[in-house]
Formats: sequence, structure tokens, C-alpha cells
Amino acid sequence: MKKKVVVGMSGGVDSSVAACLLKEQGYDVVGVTMQIWPEEPWETVQSNGGCCGLSAVEDAARVADMLNIPHYVMNFRKEFQDCVIDYFTEEYLQGHTPNPCIACNRYVKWEALLERSLQIGADYIATGHYARIARLSNGRLAIRNSVTAEKDQTYALYGLTQEQLARTLMPVGEYTKEEIRRIALERGLPVAQKPDSQEICFVPDNDYAGFIDRQAQGRVPVPGNFVDRQGKVLGRHKGITHYTVGQRRGLNLSMGERVFVTEIRPETNEVVIGCGEDLLGTEVLCDRVNFMAVEDLQEAMRVRAKIRYNHGGENCTIEKLQDGRVRCRFEKPVRAAAPGQAVVFYLDEYVLGGGTIL
Repeated sequence: MKKKVVVGMSGGVDSSVAACLLKEQGYDVVGVTMQIWPEEPWETVQSNGGCCGLSAVEDAARVADMLNIPHYVMNFRKEFQDCVIDYFTEEYLQGHTPNPCIACNRYVKWEALLERSLQIGADYIATGHYARIARLSNGRLAIRNSVTAEKDQTYALYGLTQEQLARTLMPVGEYTKEEIRRIALERGLPVAQKPDSQEICFVPDNDYAGFIDRQAQGRVPVPGNFVDRQGKVLGRHKGITHYTVGQRRGLNLSMGERVFVTEIRPETNEVVIGCGEDLLGTEVLCDRVNFMAVEDLQEAMRVRAKIRYNHGGENCTIEKLQDGRVRCRFEKPVRAAAPGQAVVFYLDEYVLGGGTIL
């Protein structure tokens, strides 16, 4: 009997090719597009693309029709609001820089989609992520780097559980982006040349502060002071949600040198300004840790860690503290480790785990 797999189809080329490859491998494939866009006027929904917009549903349906597989649209609006949008808003209000894709992967694309897929008799779910899954010698499952470093998406998947990994297929991780587009062209998929989405899907205009202002419901941060590390007032800022650690543009400060946001202090409504050297550090603390390649961290371990999605990674030693947090001591200074972002640990090609930077 064929194994049934539900493929999360975003309407893009990667998830479309994932569905195509799995069908060719003999799976009973069902395409599902996740409706996560909040209830809004038809004109607004039409204007939004990415993995949330109307075009995603139409493109995914066209691909499913061509592959002769069933296609459904499932409503995950509540899960997306609770686990992604509310989290994103709250983190910015606290002066943090969240990564909504990590939250979406963990709680919506996996937890919620997997639960519903199992209810309709699926054996697996699949996505178009550039990553692979491997079983290690200790018996645990771990995310493995894709064959292409350029598109590798393992950083945003460190939060997945063993149960989720056991029910997941990631066929795209064995290919480069060029190979995926070639497969799409050869199979005649209508999305073969569709450009990749670059922005956060629910903030298509990249105006994070404006989005948060609309979501914050009366808790919009007010303007406050730019200060240096000693507390000297340097000017006025527009509200802390407009800034992130490491930011240089949009400060409108005449300092005679390049300056950056080095810290955000929501308790005093201050944005701290400093020079590039002030952003460098060799120690990072994180909490909300999820271990993947090991069950837990028993002793200090030397790993390679990334402090943001496009960070090349740096060697460090990690150790678990008594309160459950993990301390990362880097061998070379890392730049602009922003609270709220993830630090992800790698052992060779495999994700050991990760946590949220404090």
C-alpha cells in the first residue's frame, strides 16, 4: 500500500517540485495550501503575495492539477495569529528581534499541519525546504545541511521535535536551486520561473514598525532617547519597534562617524548607540533551547554556531547552565548577536540544537 504524504504547497517552485518528486517516487501525494492570512477585504488579500497570499493558492492549485493530485486549502489563521503574529509583535515590543519563520515552522507548518494530516490518514508531511533529515548513530533524527550552502534552510528548523522529524520528508534538500528550477522546467510546472519571496510574508511592504503599530492595540511604543553607553542623550528615536541591534540606517544622527544600535532598553524606552566595535562579543546566552542531535547537553561541547540566518557560523564551546540556559563562548568575536534571534548549533553537517538569544 502506498504511503500517503501531505505536501505543504506554498505555490512556489520548491514545494511544487517536492510534490512532483514524491509522486514520482511512488507516494500517494496530497497537496495542501495553508490559509494563514488574516480575514481581510478581498482587495487586500489579492494584493499580497508570498506564501500567504491568494496567488499562492492559485499557483498551488494549478500545479496540483497538472500533477493530477488532490489539492486542499486548510485554514490555519488562528494558529498563525497566536503562534506567529502575536509572538512577532510581543517580541518587538520587548525590544527583541524575532524570527517569525522559526515560530511558523515549529508551531504551524509542523505541529498544526502534521496533526491535521495524521487525522486524514497521512503517514508523512513534506515541504520544499532546502534541508535533509538523517538518523544518527545514537538513534536520534537530526536536520542535515542541504547539498547547497547558498539556499540551506536548516537554521530555521532547529526547533523541530523527534516526533515531527520522524513524520517528515524533505526531498528538495538533495538538490541545488538551479537543479530544482530545471526539474520544474522539464516537468512543465507553471511556477518554474516564479521568483523567490524575499520578505516576511505577512509584512509584504517590509514596514515592520507600521505592522506592529496596527497589531499592538494601544501599546504602540512612544518616541524616546538615543543614548550612549554612559546614558548621555544623543537625540530622539521614533519608538523602539523601529530599531534592531546592529542597525545603522535610518538613525538620523550626526555623529561624525558611523554609528549603530548596540542595545535596546524597553524598560527606559532608550536606544543605545555605539561604534562598530561595541557590537562585537565572544559570549552569547540563550534560552528556550531545543536539542535535536542529542537528547540533552551533558557536558561542554565544541560546535559551530550561527547567530542569524545569513551568518556563516563560528566555532564556539557551549555549556548548559543550572537554570537551563546555554552559554556559548565563541573563539572569534561575533557581530550583533540580537536578542530574540536564534543561535543554532551544528556538529559537522548536522543540527545539534539551538535556542533564543538573550
